[in-house]
Amino acid sequence: MNIGVDIRPLMDSNRTGVGEYIYELLNALFHIDRVNQYFLFYNSNKDVSKNIPKWTQENIHYIKSNWPNKLFNLCLLVFNRPKIDKIINQNLDYFFSPNINFTALSRHGRGKVKKVKHILTIHDLSFEYFPDCFGWKRRLWHKILFPKYACKKADIILTPSESTRQDVMEKYKIDGNKVKVIYPGLSSIFMPPFAKATAGLLSHIESSAEICGNEINESIKKKYNLPKKFILFLGTIEPRKNIIGIIKAFIKNQNFFPDYKLVIAGAKGWEYKPIMDMIQKQNKVQYVGYVEAKDKPILYSLADLFVYSSLYEGFGFPVLEAMSVGTPVIASHRSSMPEVTEGSAYLVNPNIISEIAEGIKLLLTDQKAAEFLKAKGRERARNFTWEKAAREFLDVLK
Repeated sequence: MNIGVDIRPLMDSNRTGVGEYIYELLNALFHIDRVNQYFLFYNSNKDVSKNIPKWTQENIHYIKSNWPNKLFNLCLLVFNRPKIDKIINQNLDYFFSPNINFTALSRHGRGKVKKVKHILTIHDLSFEYFPDCFGWKRRLWHKILFPKYACKKADIILTPSESTRQDVMEKYKIDGNKVKVIYPGLSSIFMPPFAKATAGLLSHIESSAEICGNEINESIKKKYNLPKKFILFLGTIEPRKNIIGIIKAFIKNQNFFPDYKLVIAGAKGWEYKPIMDMIQKQNKVQYVGYVEAKDKPILYSLADLFVYSSLYEGFGFPVLEAMSVGTPVIASHRSSMPEVTEGSAYLVNPNIISEIAEGIKLLLTDQKAAEFLKAKGRERARNFTWEKAAREFLDVLK
């Protein structure tokens, strides 16, 4: 089969969540599929090649058009031209869009038979259910993309959770037969480089590994100026993540845990200023800024507790990442999070501060409860691999 893939999300130097999704999925696909031909499409009148991953196997081909991006998107929006499959010019069987974007495909061949089947990933519908959590530019962007129309035109829709699948079906009145769930996987950076529990591992090697691990831990502590004991939130600094609710819940418990700080980590998003103002007013709440991907596993593991009481998530990667390294998690009982955690996290109503506070108090005082969630979290996280996602993607094509 000839499969076109929209890799425009990979053009940015700072890779977004969608960029990570498409990179990890394609990387896994190319490890197991040497037969199908993949045509990776991107457009830019600038040189963005340094940002594009370099896959070198023979069934991978890069296709670049050189339009100014704003003009390219405008033509796609207004004229439904140019047809991307015509630019690729390879008689495609499928074109895969890893996110909603301006896309035009040749929909019909001779005899009104569909020519190119379109696979579209919908990561979440937060812009539909929580429009107040987005600025006017993002709301306008989603309106002019016509996501409902895009879903109706698509031949196959992929979602990262059953929760998002139900949202797409209900909100856009889409036939459930064409909406498929493919759970994403954990990034390879969360896979341990060695297993200390491996039978026969020599004690001096264990000691060397432990020393190395301690040095790395100290390096991360110094890099982000971390306190000795802390509760962690990691995610975009924006209203949808309910960070102010987490801070209020932490304040309720301050007298019980005077040695603890709340560490807030992540890039600043829309409407971050009120959140930052509240952080600055609390001497036991610390903002450490954007965290490099390679540092995340250590940061999660250094925390005694991870709190992620978001209002809505299509999947919730930070929850899974924290569970994978054995950090107890408090998450919302909304959207995809009960599905992803499946009994491996303490779930709360994100709108009830006292519930979040009670969860924090419980998991910092009840060692058995904390150890139970540590073990369950690690076990649950093992179910999410990119190889599994890639094989399920190929099954969809078949």
